[in-house]
Amino acid sequence: MAKIHPTAIIDSKAAIDATVEIGPYAVVGPHVTIGAGTVIGPHVVIDGHTSIGRDNRFFQFSSIGAPPQDKKYAGEPTRLEIGDRNTVREFCTFNTGTVQDAGVTRLGNDNLILAYVHLAHDCQVGNHTIFSNNATLAGHVHIGDHAILSGFAAIHQFCRIGAHAFIGMNTSLTQDVPPFVLVAGNPAGAHGINIEGLKRRGFSRERISALRDAYKSIYKSGLTLEAARLALVEEEASRPEAAVDLRQMREFLESSSRGITR
Repeated sequence: MAKIHPTAIIDSKAAIDATVEIGPYAVVGPHVTIGAGTVIGPHVVIDGHTSIGRDNRFFQFSSIGAPPQDKKYAGEPTRLEIGDRNTVREFCTFNTGTVQDAGVTRLGNDNLILAYVHLAHDCQVGNHTIFSNNATLAGHVHIGDHAILSGFAAIHQFCRIGAHAFIGMNTSLTQDVPPFVLVAGNPAGAHGINIEGLKRRGFSRERISALRDAYKSIYKSGLTLEAARLALVEEEASRPEAAVDLRQMREFLESSSRGITR
């Protein structure tokens, strides 16, 4: 049997692994699935069509899987999917998706989500990210692996933040942020490559050097974005040690619909 506090309210239709722990006064709805080893703290509410993987920990007073805060939402059975080994601190709010998008909000694996973070409808968050206190995502935002959002960062709907990017404290973001780039300010501006983060993740000196040169092509050379993209194609061919990174940056530029923060 799962370790469930007697004051918790658990719908009989919920699918809860036998190793799950659920604290006092928590509420779990009928369409919820919770995987092995997950710990649900006191007063956490998990509702909606929500699936939660293994070995997650939810601290007290979070609201997980509530309907989207979208006037177009008409009660459709949209979903929230949460992966494995995530830590979700106090007072977080994660909403389900909408039929106007993929119909699902996703949080991947191994993410650290600090207090008062909001994941709006249809957001897609990757793996190994860090969201500091009060970071807020509007609807349809996409966040790449290893991205870091500092406290009170506010991300406009439909923005994308690439892998390994860093968003500074109090940043108000209304355009996309390419992979590896450090952005801060209000209005937001680019301030180089996230060098410290890349070093911590084992990027070689050669890879970091190539990314710094790519940043110069995009931000410091006076080139148009199209010309900068072509410059990245040449750099991919001449710097095989960083070709995967440069390709990731180039493809992000090619797929950006909002334009990038510059």
